[in-house]
Amino acid sequence: MEISSVPFLNQEDYSHFYNLYSEMDSYLAVNNNANKRGRSDEEGGDDGRRNGNDYDDLNKNSLRDIFTSLILLDEEDKQEDKKRVMESEQDKAVFDYNHKQQTQAMNDYYLQFQDHYSQMDEFDYSRTKRARCSATAMSASASASASAAVSDSAFVPDNVGPEITAQVASTASPSSGQHHRRLWVKDRSKDWWERCNHPDFPEEEFRQSFRMSKATFDMICEELDSVVMKKNTMLRDAIPVRQRVAVCIWRLATGDPLRLVSKRFGLGISTCHKLVLEVCSAIKSVLMPKFIHWPDEAKMNNIKQEYEMMSGIPNVGGSMYTTHVPIIAPKISVAAYFNKRHTERNQKTSYSITVQGVVDPKGVFTDVCIGWPGSMPDDQVLEKSALYQRANRGLLKDVWIVGNSGFPLMDWVLVPYTHQNLTWTQHAFNEKIGDVQKVSKEAFARLKGRWACLQKRTEVKLQDLPVVLGACCVLHNICEMRNEVMDPEWNFDLFDDEMVAENNIRSANSVQARDYIAHNLLHHGLAGTSFL
Repeated sequence: MEISSVPFLNQEDYSHFYNLYSEMDSYLAVNNNANKRGRSDEEGGDDGRRNGNDYDDLNKNSLRDIFTSLILLDEEDKQEDKKRVMESEQDKAVFDYNHKQQTQAMNDYYLQFQDHYSQMDEFDYSRTKRARCSATAMSASASASASAAVSDSAFVPDNVGPEITAQVASTASPSSGQHHRRLWVKDRSKDWWERCNHPDFPEEEFRQSFRMSKATFDMICEELDSVVMKKNTMLRDAIPVRQRVAVCIWRLATGDPLRLVSKRFGLGISTCHKLVLEVCSAIKSVLMPKFIHWPDEAKMNNIKQEYEMMSGIPNVGGSMYTTHVPIIAPKISVAAYFNKRHTERNQKTSYSITVQGVVDPKGVFTDVCIGWPGSMPDDQVLEKSALYQRANRGLLKDVWIVGNSGFPLMDWVLVPYTHQNLTWTQHAFNEKIGDVQKVSKEAFARLKGRWACLQKRTEVKLQDLPVVLGACCVLHNICEMRNEVMDPEWNFDLFDDEMVAENNIRSANSVQARDYIAHNLLHHGLAGTSFL
């Protein structure tokens, strides 16, 4: 039964009625007494008193009935309030119970879902394992056919290699009910590399292509085999070590863009770029410690003797030179790599990085410093090098490193006289210093001539370029040590602007030592007189 909202009287209204009832009762009592006295005086009869009392009793009874009704209504309202409160508490209890039941049911469903997911993972793993076994068996049988590059049942992962043209189709086997995936690989011709890799390929043509003999190439492949070699996968056979090394060396030797390298070796462009960086990194980590290192005491004595026989200057331990390699304008620190001298000479904005090297009398690098910005002069590059740190630790005692006028005169760096109006002695000294300096300059000319990638801006990123340049220096040393012939058509005219260092004299002792050497050269008949 629904109860409509009735505006019952509140407690104050009840009190008001109760007080009113009391006042009316008192008022009636007073009036009744007055009426009694008046009637007794005027009428003096008993009938008048009886009628007054009856009227008073009637009024009292009416008021009591009204008040009683109000009290009953108030009690009913209180009972209804209690009933609503009890129903609300019961509804809340039912809701809480249902919520707990639903939460428990969701947790149970989640646990069941997790179990089902784990079972699916195990099933997929077992199915993949079976597919791989099937792919291995089928690839072995399909290798006899040139058209079957990849097994039809091979499982194809989501990340297909860059040299693969990803085009995958799913087919169903009615008998087995399993799905097999087929992979198509873009067909690229590898005829050129297969001819080069053949034992009957002419030695001279191989040397023209890779700037070295087959024997030297084989030696490099053997040294890098453990680092460069990759394992075969279910998709395809890994690229052989010889082909990986050939891609890198041919790219460094010719400087051709990657799209031409891709056509030569039948590989994707991105794959060729990746191979060049990987092989260069392997050359730096494996071959650089073996072929570029500072000579020990016995080797240094031999170097001093050879340089002294060449120039008459004693204790010369190396010839130093700094060259610039052009680069594409970098995205950051553009001003640091801006080459002002090359820009002014070529009338074209040029950016470069520096390569500083020290060579022995045979033109083999004994120390290299690669990668400093092209805006830095030669003396600042020298101060940043490991050679400078080695000298500060006292490891170049009694050793002269001969440099050009771009380097400062120091206790261990010997440079020519740069002021005007040279004396006979000073001019003769400069000629002998020039003979020593010529060794390093010609070594850098052979470096850039043999590895044409250093002659022009390359596609290699700036952060990867020092690794590539280091690999070129290592390969240069290997070719020089193995007496690889330098073809005349590879000759490169090396030109680097030489600027006199701002602080070209760093030591007073070195000034005296240079003057003493120049004096001995002239007065002991070791200085040339080829000038007028």
